[in-house]
Order: sequence, then structure tokens, then C-alpha cells
Amino acid sequence: MAFNDADGLAMIQTRVAKNDPAAIYFLGQQYYHGMNGLQKDARKSFELWTESAELGSINALFCLGNAYDLGEGVQQDKAKAVEFFTKAAMQGHVLARVNLGWLEGLKGNHDRAVRHFLISAKMGDKDSLENIKKEFKAGIATKEQYAEALKGYQDAVEEMKSHDRDEAKAYMDIGRK
Repeated sequence: MAFNDADGLAMIQTRVAKNDPAAIYFLGQQYYHGMNGLQKDARKSFELWTESAELGSINALFCLGNAYDLGEGVQQDKAKAVEFFTKAAMQGHVLARVNLGWLEGLKGNHDRAVRHFLISAKMGDKDSLENIKKEFKAGIATKEQYAEALKGYQDAVEEMKSHDRDEAKAYMDIGRK
């Protein structure tokens, strides 16, 4: 959703008042980036994401993980970051799963990192497939894991194909010329 007027912001704030988790998450994003006339405020965005997560937003869980990981709007806490990324990943958030893979890799837990990347590759994340390829070349991931990731990635991409999606992409490509 994009808007650049007071009416749009008022509409979002109306939805926030009704405890709409998507609207609360969106408002948090606006504060985080300082968009649509709102002052950039990581602390306020953290508070909004917390409320949105409590109402069920997995995107807010992911943002809370990032906030704790980077120490933005809250004291940096890697353990809490992992906790929020895990909650989001368990509910299907692909980038939360990718972040768990990266964090495990940084700790030297390459087997766990590969398992996270394998799951996210099967969800259609190309970077995860590339990470497994690198781990395979480094002798960390097995040939079977790489093959499984490649097949899972290809299946996910195939599953996401649709005539409507292709038409939308063609339309957007025309607009870029």
C-alpha cells in the first residue's frame, strides 16, 4: 500500500484504532522509514510491531527480530532476535528462515544453517539456493542436500507461476521502458 496524503494516513490510523494487525504493522513501517510525513522513529515502530505481533502479524515478528538483531528502537539482543525470527519462520516467513540460516552460519553451526537454507529454498528463496550451492562447493552441504534444494526451489517457482502473474509482470515491464 502506498499513499502520500493525510487522508491515507487517517485511513490507516482508523484501522489501527480497530486493532487491525496489518494496519498497525504498516504504520510501524511508516515510522521506521520516516514516510508519509511521519518522523522517523525506530522506538515507535518497535512498539507498533510489538502490538501487531501480539495480534498475529508474522511480518511484525520478523521486524522485531531485525530490531533486536540490529539494536534499532530497542537494546540489541541476538537471543531475542533468534526468538522472533524463529516464531516468524515457524509460521512460514521466508526471510526470517533465511536470517536464522545466516545467524547459525555466523556461529559456525553450518549444518543448522544448511537446514534453514534448505527450507527457505524450498519456499522459493533463490538466495538460499545460492547459499546451499556455496556450502556444497565448500564441502559443508552434501550433494543430496544441494539436489534437494534445487528441486524444491524449482517446484516452488513452478507453483508460483500463473497467467495473471505473467500479465502483471509484462504490464510492469512496459511501465519501466
